[in-house]
Amino acid sequence: MAQVDLNSDLGEVWRGTATADDEAMFALITSANIACGFHAGDDRSMRDAVRRSTLHGVSLGAHPSYRDEAGFGRRDQDVPPEALEAEVLEQLRALGRAVDEVRVADGDGPRLAYVKPHGALYNRIVHDRVQASAVVRAVLAASEELGRSLPVLGMPGSVIEEEARAAGLRFVAEAFVDRGYRSDGSLVPRDQPGALLTDETAAARRAVALVLDRRIASVDGDELELEALSLCVHGDTPGAVSMAAAVRAALVAAGVELVAPW
Repeated sequence: MAQVDLNSDLGEVWRGTATADDEAMFALITSANIACGFHAGDDRSMRDAVRRSTLHGVSLGAHPSYRDEAGFGRRDQDVPPEALEAEVLEQLRALGRAVDEVRVADGDGPRLAYVKPHGALYNRIVHDRVQASAVVRAVLAASEELGRSLPVLGMPGSVIEEEARAAGLRFVAEAFVDRGYRSDGSLVPRDQPGALLTDETAAARRAVALVLDRRIASVDGDELELEALSLCVHGDTPGAVSMAAAVRAALVAAGVELVAPW
C-alpha cells in the first residue's frame, strides 16, 4: 500500500489572531509544523499545539522562520549565518520548552519529531548553501540537546537536502498541494499569478497524482517528476479545512495510507 504524510503549518497566531482553524486541521493531518514565535505563535499557542498533537495523534514539528513578525516570515532576509543559526536554535528550544511544560503539567505529551523551515527561509535554503548550512547546524545542536536526531522536512533536490544529508540528518521531501510550481521545480512566488491553488477538487487530484504517479503540472504547462513522502496543505490557505478534508478523502479512496514518516 502506498503511504504519505499530510502536513500543515499551524499554531500561527499572528498579532493575537489565529490564521487557521487549528482544531479542525489537526483532525485531518498526520504532521503539524508549529510556529515558534518569530513569524507567528507564542508560548500559549505552542502549548495548545502540543496538546492538540497528543489529542489527535499528530506528529509535532518545529516551523522556524526569519525574525519577521511584521512580514509573517515571508520576506527574504540577508541574515549572517551565525545569527541565523542562533535564531533557528532559539526557536527549536522554544517549542521544546512547550513540549516539556505540557508533559510536566499533563503527565503526557508528544516529542519534537522534525523541523520544517517556514516561508522565505524555506525558499532561500533551496538554493543558498550558506543559510542552509546555518539551519543544519542549528538542527544538529538541537538534536544533540535532545539526544536524538531531528529529521528535516523540505523541498526535494534542494541545497538544504544536500546539507542535511551530508551532516547525517535524515531528509524528508515534501510537495505542496496548494501552491503553484514553476517548470524548474521551484514555487511560484506568492505575489505572482498562479501562486496559490484554492480549488479543493484540483488539490485532491493533484495529491493522488503526486503519490501514485509522482507527477505534478507546472503553471507553465510542463509536467514535473516529483517524489515526496509528505504533502502540505497550508493552514492559512482559503478553504484550508475543506481542502485538507478533500485531499484526505481522495487519498484514502485511492488506497493511500496516511502515516507520519518520523
